[in-house]
Amino acid sequence: MQDVAVIIPAKDEADRIAATVRAALALPGAGLVVVVDDGSADGTRRVAAEAGARVVRHTRNRGKGAAMESGAEAVRLLDAGRDTPFHLLFLDADLGETAREAAPLIEPVRAGAADMTIATFASTVKLGGHGFVVRLSREGIRRATGWEATQPLNGQRCLTRAAFEAALPLAPGFGVETALTIDLLLKGFRVTEVEVPLAHRATGTDWRAQVHRAKQFRDVARALAVREPALAAGLSRFRTRRP
Repeated sequence: MQDVAVIIPAKDEADRIAATVRAALALPGAGLVVVVDDGSADGTRRVAAEAGARVVRHTRNRGKGAAMESGAEAVRLLDAGRDTPFHLLFLDADLGETAREAAPLIEPVRAGAADMTIATFASTVKLGGHGFVVRLSREGIRRATGWEATQPLNGQRCLTRAAFEAALPLAPGFGVETALTIDLLLKGFRVTEVEVPLAHRATGTDWRAQVHRAKQFRDVARALAVREPALAAGLSRFRTRRP
């Protein structure tokens, strides 16, 4: 039963994308793997296609949220005519061979027990941002919904098509995960975390890593600021839906 489409946003990941694509293709039920080359300057597009992925290309870098939307739209076009739409599994491009361990993210969605699953990594890598972006996101989600996320910025997520559509338009850039969690919870969708033995490249502590972390902080803060006016009303609706 091929009921899952894997979407992999990627920028300058030519060295790891082939392994990630091959591992994604081996996942049970994976009927389609789409790589969104988000303005790469290396051979990401070519390597991904050679590994067996369908590739969508942004001519310039548009950010993670836009890449996720482009990937989902490509899947919608490719699965036209199916009786039921693919579930959408989003994976980071740098997972490499560990992407084959993402199957537990799919099961609760396939079984109808969750509308979105979020990975928590069984083993974590040390990040260079000292956790300040994670704390910002976690506190924002808790304040908005009352739900405590373990790894709120984790990009490994499986969603029903209905849940994804309900969250559109996605928040731009690195605010997408925080906003996606808040928006779906406030709309009454079921979100759960699943521990998986995945691993990605450490962010590091050099100046490039610190610039990356600053962009994350900016995008998460913007996503939260946009949602602040609606938090009180949304939280009231959320609480009435909880068992």
